[in-house]
Amino acid sequence: MHRRTFLTSVAGLAVTSVVGALVAIDKSSKSASAMDMGDMNMGGMDMGGMDMGGMDMGGVSNPRAEGMPVLPEGQPLRELPRLANQSGEVGLFRANLAAEPAIVRFAEGLDTRVLLYNGGNPVIEAREGDRIEIDFRNGIPDQPTTVHWHGMPVPADQDGNPTVPVAAGASQRYVFDLPQGSAAPYWFHPHPHGHTAEQVYRGLAGIFLVKPEKDPIPAEYGDTILMFTDLRLAADGSIPENGMMDRMNGRVGDHVLVNGEKNPVLAVAKGEKRRLRLFNATNARFLRLNFENASMVLIGTDGGLLEAPVALDELLLAPAERAELVVAFDQPGPAKLTTLDYERGWMGPGKPEEAGMTLLTANISDSPAPAMPALPAKLREIAPLPAPVKSRRFVLSESMSGMSMAFQINGASFDMNRIDEVMKRGDVELWEIVNKADMDHPFHVHGTQFQIVEYEKDGKVTKAPYRSWKDTVNVVSGQTVRFLIRQDMPGQRMYHCHILEHEDLGMMGLLDVQA
Repeated sequence: MHRRTFLTSVAGLAVTSVVGALVAIDKSSKSASAMDMGDMNMGGMDMGGMDMGGMDMGGVSNPRAEGMPVLPEGQPLRELPRLANQSGEVGLFRANLAAEPAIVRFAEGLDTRVLLYNGGNPVIEAREGDRIEIDFRNGIPDQPTTVHWHGMPVPADQDGNPTVPVAAGASQRYVFDLPQGSAAPYWFHPHPHGHTAEQVYRGLAGIFLVKPEKDPIPAEYGDTILMFTDLRLAADGSIPENGMMDRMNGRVGDHVLVNGEKNPVLAVAKGEKRRLRLFNATNARFLRLNFENASMVLIGTDGGLLEAPVALDELLLAPAERAELVVAFDQPGPAKLTTLDYERGWMGPGKPEEAGMTLLTANISDSPAPAMPALPAKLREIAPLPAPVKSRRFVLSESMSGMSMAFQINGASFDMNRIDEVMKRGDVELWEIVNKADMDHPFHVHGTQFQIVEYEKDGKVTKAPYRSWKDTVNVVSGQTVRFLIRQDMPGQRMYHCHILEHEDLGMMGLLDVQA
């Protein structure tokens, strides 16, 4: 449904329904598959001439407003904690993982209740060919959860999808093997239907690095993880629940953090090159990035290295996407990783200011770095997927029925008990993702990686600029994206929008991969 139609429909609601939302909105179910517009507080929206500007729709607050917490900046970039391998056996990674409440201090004098894995956002590092055994415990009171190994080629029953929840207080052992050719920057996060968005914005996320047997990127470049998360704090240090605008647009916080810090600093020498792995672990924030006073080269995406490096002036990371860069710091002085404006579509008031944030500052010294080896011109081979045996079409849309709004795929909201698509294991298919909604939607498929073929908008077709493996692709409003995909393991897999509020509100489907 187009935004203009949506706003016109909402404008017809009675004033009493709007005012009643001031009480009802905070009591609405976080696990519903549709938003009740009768409970909607329409602050700041033009309601057919009525000025509703004084009402709060749970939108983005201003962190510099009086009384709002101010986060410290300029601390050294912290390394995320590593999950220790408890196995002494070569080729086996075994560890314990728990999702639990914790208290952290983002702002001075304020305690914030969060959810963390083993007290933090850990990094699991393993190698192609390794066997993984993770004993997971759900320590979240009164909520189910899962651990979804985002983008990883794992068996369907080990994928942590919402059909196999782990109850509060219960445990689950995840066991899978990492096949050859699977080296890539993955991540993991919860995926319980109706609770995913909340558990992620409260802090649950971790990194899973699968390393190759032989890495073509020079070791002298290092291997630096930058995990972007999105934080909203109330004046008392608490994390507010989602409001109506969050459910409509996806939650965008007041602070973008890097490894849990605001604008940390990285010390580098003149002429130094760094390998940076970027992870967008936010619920809904699109990050259009550039590096002032430094040059960027893209070397990898969600599914690992490209065939050859690609020079960049800027990079767009949609929610859940990853990218690997080599950044050259050739001029002394500060080099800032900053955000540019990005129009991803916004419904209603409270559109956040996306441009002008400094996420990371690299301080480049006058002292020259030791001579660094050149980046290889060839990184690896990516075999093209063969011609598809079948095509499928998925239409992303918003829908209103009476006073309820839902986010849908092919006209339907997610139903745990309904199989939406059936696919044969090993078959290559062409999937066509059509975005008829008013905002961008990052589309994610579980259990495999795909190869983008082309983009189409307003009748203009653009081929993919390079071959790569992806598990998440941003589909711009009004755009169609076509990609080739193959599932190599049987079982039930999810496909969905990775704006997590939209996923919880129904923009998800269930694929049955048959042997």
